[in-house]
Amino acid sequence: MIELKSMAEIAKMRKPARITAEILARLCEITRPGITTGDLDREAERLIARAGARSAFKNYRVGDVVFPAVLCASVNDEIVHGIPCAERELKEGDVVGLDFGVECDGFFGDAAATVAVGKVSEEDRALLEVTRACLDRGIAQLVPGKRLGDVGAAVQELAESRGYSVVRDFVGHGIGRALHEDPQVPNFGRPGRGRRLKAGMVLAVEPMINQGGPGISVDPDGWTARTEDGRKSAHFEHTVAITDNGPEVLTGVVNG
Repeated sequence: MIELKSMAEIAKMRKPARITAEILARLCEITRPGITTGDLDREAERLIARAGARSAFKNYRVGDVVFPAVLCASVNDEIVHGIPCAERELKEGDVVGLDFGVECDGFFGDAAATVAVGKVSEEDRALLEVTRACLDRGIAQLVPGKRLGDVGAAVQELAESRGYSVVRDFVGHGIGRALHEDPQVPNFGRPGRGRRLKAGMVLAVEPMINQGGPGISVDPDGWTARTEDGRKSAHFEHTVAITDNGPEVLTGVVNG
């Protein structure tokens, strides 16, 4: 069941969204060759504590598997849910997806960005630019009266027109008093299909786009999802409130 948020509740969601966005922006800023994904996770945990918030990800449980960090750091062919590691040093030419969220005053914020580590190839830079554009295209559909299929179709059409594929195994989601709420927000679909969008919905829109095919595999750690063909992937995400005046990007500090 989809929970519509009141304007007062959306106002309360601005704080965790702002904290999420500001910390993620800082993590993007310090990402460089030589830093480890463990370093980024420790910095994120320090900034969460300083903000008086709580991690949305650490100790998140799916069945018997518990996520051990405050940050997802997914490098190169890793699509999402990469576990930070003190030994995982980022190198020139890598791309790393940073997915991050916090809870504050009973509400959640969630955002992601993929960062070029030093100088990357033109092929990889194009992947990041298209994935970011896919996010913008999806957000533009978040107006009352549109449908979820319009969001997914906008993402899919742009990605596939540029020769990329859309990950289908992971989707966006509603967000509010829980990190993951209804509805699911696929990055593929048909225009005019799916649930009708209404003012008061708050959605985490998060295209995950692959250079190669859409197939995935999951590592033995139960979390790290990577491309089946070993080619690179990118991931961008915003928490967005649907209002009568259109979409309000609550995590708007990130990605420009």
